[in-house]
Amino acid sequence: MSFQDNLATLPDIAHLSGLDVCNAAGETVHHIPAAPGKLGSLKLYNALAQEFDGRLNAAAAERGLALFAEHVADAEANPGKHPNIDLLFQVKAENLDWVLKPLNA
Repeated sequence: MSFQDNLATLPDIAHLSGLDVCNAAGETVHHIPAAPGKLGSLKLYNALAQEFDGRLNAAAAERGLALFAEHVADAEANPGKHPNIDLLFQVKAENLDWVLKPLNA
């Protein structure tokens, strides 16, 4: 399935203002706002938060990469172009265990 097809299957995010990714110390290391151009990533990360009990670990990253579908190849070819995909690469490569915090509007 394509990224757009995958997004259609994920929970609604109308109630969110964004999502924070926090490290083990509770510090925000990444933020995804509810803003144009970021809503697909926000929807995907929110779904990961629900599916993986708020954890962003290697298994969640693998699932996220599958959901990003065709955008993964472009992210691999162009590091920095897709920071929300790059973060999943990092979590998987470094076997990180971070926290996903959806932020209610």
